[in-house]
Amino acid sequence: MREPSGVTTSARDAQTGACGYGLRPQMSQPTDIRLGIAGSGAIATGLAKAAGPHVDTVLRARSEESAERVRSRLDDSVRVVTDLSELGDRTIVVEAIAEDHDAKVSLFEELKGHVPDDAVLSTTTSSLSVTRLAEDIGRPTRFAGLHVFNPVHRMDLVELAFPEGADEDTRTAAAALCGAMGKTVVEVPDVPGFVVNRLLFPFAFQAVELAEETGLEPAAIDSCMKLGAGHPMGPLALLDFVGLDVSAAIGEQIGAEVPQRMRTLIDEGKLGRKSGAGFYDYS
Repeated sequence: MREPSGVTTSARDAQTGACGYGLRPQMSQPTDIRLGIAGSGAIATGLAKAAGPHVDTVLRARSEESAERVRSRLDDSVRVVTDLSELGDRTIVVEAIAEDHDAKVSLFEELKGHVPDDAVLSTTTSSLSVTRLAEDIGRPTRFAGLHVFNPVHRMDLVELAFPEGADEDTRTAAAALCGAMGKTVVEVPDVPGFVVNRLLFPFAFQAVELAEETGLEPAAIDSCMKLGAGHPMGPLALLDFVGLDVSAAIGEQIGAEVPQRMRTLIDEGKLGRKSGAGFYDYS
């Protein structure tokens, strides 16, 4: 079993248990992290916003239109570019695009021609196999899954997942980046959905089924879970926030049964907040 640097045996046993996963130690904030982010959506922009004040950060968008949109949401601590060669001096590059294995592999293949061979490549996937991504791009030792939560600059947790062959420098670099951003790091096994999504989405799907079975309004179910269970957001509002299409894709990845009501809403173009309607009307 790996013994994380800086954690005593007794603390390790309390934090990580017998499997070697669990809380990673709080890392000191190194000054030599040079972060590259590939993507321009909510997760990419949120990651840049969280990291920019603390580490040298460059975000690469595919188009100047996307770059301008991102610039309007960030301060001057983050440099926003469209040229992949601008990532040539980065020590860690995080991919943050759509939850599609082939699209991610294609982007990583592009990146490999521009970033240093010893740079750590990382993905923000919430449900795909980190090991398979690492194998398909030929980087089994210098690859990490860095699952951040939306909105990134407000959510404290990062789930770190690694392919089995990831070296200790890669593990340390990923944890150090999270520590520099002030995040709480939990190292998790590379299983579909990791921990949070593996538990959260089946629960949310049950809420959809309960609404269908009983006729309860979404607001009633969400109020019960907020006021009775202390959840900051009810399960149906959460599905709308994530996006019903994204939620369904995550459900499929983790082997959960996606409710027919969700599939009907998706077919109608009602994807949640981003489309103006889902379980709730946002118009």
